[in-house]
Amino acid sequence: MKKHTPETHQTRNRKRRSAMVAASLLAVVSLPAGLAPAVAETLGTQAAGAVVNGDFSQGLNGWKATGDPASTTTTAEAGNAQLMQRLGAEGTVNLRQKTGTLAAGWWTVSARVKAEGTLGASRIGLKNCGVDGETVLPSTAQDGAWLQISADAFVTKASCEIVIETRGTAGDWAIVDDVTLTPGSVQRAVRGADLSNLAKNEDKGAVYFDANGRQVDAVQAFADAGANLVRLKVWVDPADGYNTTNEVVDTAKRAKAAGMKVLVDFHYSDRWTDPGAQGMPAAWVGLSPQGVADAVYAHTFEVLTALKDAGVAADSVQVGNEINPGMLWPLGQTWDVFPQDDVKGAQWDNLALFLSAGSRAAKDVSAQTDVILHLTNINNGIGGLTWWFDEVTKRGVQFDTIGLSYYGYWHGSMADLQHAITTLSARYDRDVIVVENSYPFTLEDDPVDPWENVIRSQSQLVPGYPATPAGQAANFRAVQDVVASAPGGRGLGVVSWEPAWTAVPGNGWDPADPTTGNAWENQAMLGFDGRALPALQEYAPDPAVKR
Repeated sequence: MKKHTPETHQTRNRKRRSAMVAASLLAVVSLPAGLAPAVAETLGTQAAGAVVNGDFSQGLNGWKATGDPASTTTTAEAGNAQLMQRLGAEGTVNLRQKTGTLAAGWWTVSARVKAEGTLGASRIGLKNCGVDGETVLPSTAQDGAWLQISADAFVTKASCEIVIETRGTAGDWAIVDDVTLTPGSVQRAVRGADLSNLAKNEDKGAVYFDANGRQVDAVQAFADAGANLVRLKVWVDPADGYNTTNEVVDTAKRAKAAGMKVLVDFHYSDRWTDPGAQGMPAAWVGLSPQGVADAVYAHTFEVLTALKDAGVAADSVQVGNEINPGMLWPLGQTWDVFPQDDVKGAQWDNLALFLSAGSRAAKDVSAQTDVILHLTNINNGIGGLTWWFDEVTKRGVQFDTIGLSYYGYWHGSMADLQHAITTLSARYDRDVIVVENSYPFTLEDDPVDPWENVIRSQSQLVPGYPATPAGQAANFRAVQDVVASAPGGRGLGVVSWEPAWTAVPGNGWDPADPTTGNAWENQAMLGFDGRALPALQEYAPDPAVKR
């Protein structure tokens, strides 16, 4: 992701996770008092609950509709029947079906969906179960593609009701098909925040408040909201002295004290890296490929050892940041910035050498550390991503998890994201995590720092999600739900990028130039007054059970 200039800024797991990944990333399920403990993998022996007419091939048979009868009908696409809920006036329509007897424990309702209209107008869920759950249907106005969406509930009453509802204004609609009910839960195992700029922001005068105006510690505020992981970038020799080993250790201590895990994002540079910039650290310029690999190993080992010695060992590590075109240019550059043509194929071996050095260093410090390889530009097509991973896997690079950037205003639709998660997890037998994501709560600039925002016009927005506090919150929740519901069940979760980077003089995008400004403050989860915005509360697990 191109963060170094405002003009060119370019990321529920249930099964098949290795013990190493589970130890480093998977959140623990803790149930309210009175509920027997259970997890998705060990729930009930009963077969999946049958849904009557879940494909709507028999119209609304088996379902009970309430509200305006004209607002709940069936329609057809390419000869296949689907449910259509479309409001003719402000109001609510429901479609319900009681399940048969269900074993106690987690159950999940899933469906293919499309929706458009008022924020959060349509939803699917399980009600009257014991601990109910529902998921808002994301807007598909961006491309009209189908999404897979799931909602779970903890059953203590032997049965549930499947509920599909649209509640809003005239013209709000949802289309639903292929409703299923299965035992197990849908987990947002990772609910992360990249707080790399926090230390510098605080040093330059940033102050943070809760929604009621009470001053808070920013790290603790994210933990209290439900975040369970902090991502921290590290540079080799940055001009401003931030994002160094010592800074990472200090913020990691705060994160661990607040009960969160730590993901270290190695850029292997003295400044920002992304698909348009993967500059070599000044101290490594002129080294041979093997010399650079040795430097990668030493730097990675040093940072992770410092964290371990401080009692805050990294739980996961990114070996490189948005490395579609390779890293450590020119030696590890594998294609020219954006074209997907292998113009420097011989340098794939160098890239593999560098990646392997970073991965090996992480495992030498702690075999339990999860190693992530991080790409972006989903919008360029799945072929570009599989091409890259095919090249590194055939060269024997060892890694555990696939990381992606996903910014909806640049990287395609949520259907594109879901397709990428499903395809990559199946092809490489690895879980997928979105390690970068954000969305604006306004298109205005903070008067304190009028540096032009990277997202500043209506035309840049994702259709269905306005640049308002509510729109930002809805978009963050939707991306999390889309990742968690991806077919295959291997989407781990989402990390919000720099949600605490508010505007303060002296903390701009260029570490070498304190006069530069922040082009991202309108995408923070704290407003121009430092108060928590509604998006912060979207870290909370759903339903009302901590995981």
